[in-house]
Order: sequence, then C-alpha cells, then structure tokens
Amino acid sequence: MNTNSFLSDLPLAGTLVAENFEGWSDELRAEFEAHSHDGQVGSTLLSENDRVRVWEIRLAPGQRWHAHRHVLDYFWTAVNAGTSRQHTFDGTTRDVSYTAGETRHFHFGTGEYLLHDIENVGPSELIFTTVEHLDSVNAPLPLAAS
Repeated sequence: MNTNSFLSDLPLAGTLVAENFEGWSDELRAEFEAHSHDGQVGSTLLSENDRVRVWEIRLAPGQRWHAHRHVLDYFWTAVNAGTSRQHTFDGTTRDVSYTAGETRHFHFGTGEYLLHDIENVGPSELIFTTVEHLDSVNAPLPLAAS
C-alpha cells in the first residue's frame, strides 16, 4: 500500500492497542490490500444525490466492517454508545469508545485518505450514520455494483 498521501493528523481518539502491524494476521493484511480503494464506507447506502452519500453502519457485538477508504470530506455520528477496534493502514490498532450523538468531522486535502476497518468489541450493537460530501477536492471512489 502506498502511504505517501495519507491523512496523518486525523482526530482519531482511543486507546492505542498496537503499532507496526503487531497482531495483524496475514488475512487482515490481505484484506487491507484487496480493499485499499474500496469506497463503500458503510454497510448500507441510505441515500445519495449530487451532493452527498448517506451511509449506515450497524455492527452486532463481535461483527466487523471490512477495510475501506475515505477520500471525501465527511462526518459520522454515533447513534448509540459503544466501543470499536480499528486497524488503520499505517499498522496502528486502537480501541475507541463512543457516546450517543458524538460526531466527528474529517477534511481531506488532495490525495489524502484514511484506510481503516471497524469491529464492534462492545457488548451491544454499534450504529453510525456517515455523510460523505461529493463536492470534496478528491473525486468519489466508485462503488461496487449491488
């Protein structure tokens, strides 16, 4: 993976679990390679128009959403409280806790991106709404045909 143009100052909060790909299986590394340009940033595309894509992610305890790449300005809102584990393309693993209604905004410059996965490591369902801005500086990634 090319990590020359990644967003290095993301407001990623959470407890650092591991660095330098420690604990990453060969399967996880292969998934990140296979999904390195996957623009499906949620499990369900709820709405799309010429300005935005609105996604939902619903993860039962222990469920995981595969690696995906963010290139568009976006924000997410946690619908409920919970905890996730995220692996990022730079080999970092973090556990992140969310409160209901917590919202984070992300801005990407030309060529910048975030490639990560998300796994629900908490005891209850984890739900997010994510809104991507299609008029961002980077072009939207194509979505797989449904």
